[in-house]
Amino acid sequence: MRVAAEFWSTDRDRSIVVDQWRQMLSATHLPWTVTVPPQVPGPAVFEATVQRWWIDDLALVDCTCGPCSGTRTRRDMADTDGEFVVVLINRAGRETVAQGEAEAGLQPGDAVVWDSSKSARFAVLEPLAKRSLLIPRAALDEVVGRAQVTGGVMLDGRNPATRLLTSYLDTLSAALPDLDPAGVSAARNATLELFIGALRTGSNVPESKAGQPALRAAMDRYIERHLVDDPTISTARLAKAHGVSVRTVNRIFNATGQTVNEVVRVRRLARAREELADTDRPVASIAHRYGFSDTSHLSRLFKAHYGSTPSDYRAAARR
Repeated sequence: MRVAAEFWSTDRDRSIVVDQWRQMLSATHLPWTVTVPPQVPGPAVFEATVQRWWIDDLALVDCTCGPCSGTRTRRDMADTDGEFVVVLINRAGRETVAQGEAEAGLQPGDAVVWDSSKSARFAVLEPLAKRSLLIPRAALDEVVGRAQVTGGVMLDGRNPATRLLTSYLDTLSAALPDLDPAGVSAARNATLELFIGALRTGSNVPESKAGQPALRAAMDRYIERHLVDDPTISTARLAKAHGVSVRTVNRIFNATGQTVNEVVRVRRLARAREELADTDRPVASIAHRYGFSDTSHLSRLFKAHYGSTPSDYRAAARR
């Protein structure tokens, strides 16, 4: 399990500092094309530092830098391995972040959510300290009743849910080196839930998109309760259990771009993933427990969703 912090910093050699910053930013915040203002005469040199922690498959990245700007070009997006949702939290200084038609001017305490699959740009206006949380789309799909996350979503730093997320990340960054694999797994899941909570109550997303209706929430809870004892959770089963039509169930799930089968599959993969990290249960037993036909079936779907086989994931989680 990767919990030790990694650290990068630029040199004071003016001839290479811009290229160093581009490489640092692209390695830790996904690929970006960056520009640094021309250096003025005198001893001042552009400086930047980056520190990164892993919360299982989530990356928590702290950064300090001087004035600069950057753009996510088509080439940068093509060079990105996978899709991510990124929460950027301003801790000191001023920065603007834009995606699509949305542009956010960030003061200390403010946060913005951007989407790696769409072009974006930023401008650091004065010496800056920021924190970014990089969430793979596959991880976000696990959250029960997840919201549709698009780029350019501003999180109000004064909102209690946003403050809870930022303060939790402060505590977590200090505690991560001492957490065992089970603790890291729990911290990762808590981080996802707190992010969704901040998105629902502390963002500029309309309530119809950011929140889930009570019926959808009830269906999500039904799915969660029956992942083990009902191997054939279906649209018809959900409709009967909640006294509605199949058409109503499909409409509710399609509102977030999902189907019932997709939600059930992702939740079962997530449960299997937790057991791989937290127990010594054989992979074949886990596959059977969560309704996969055999080990090969679980391995194929697990690798497609998480990028590694169950065995490889278990080995990495216990390092």
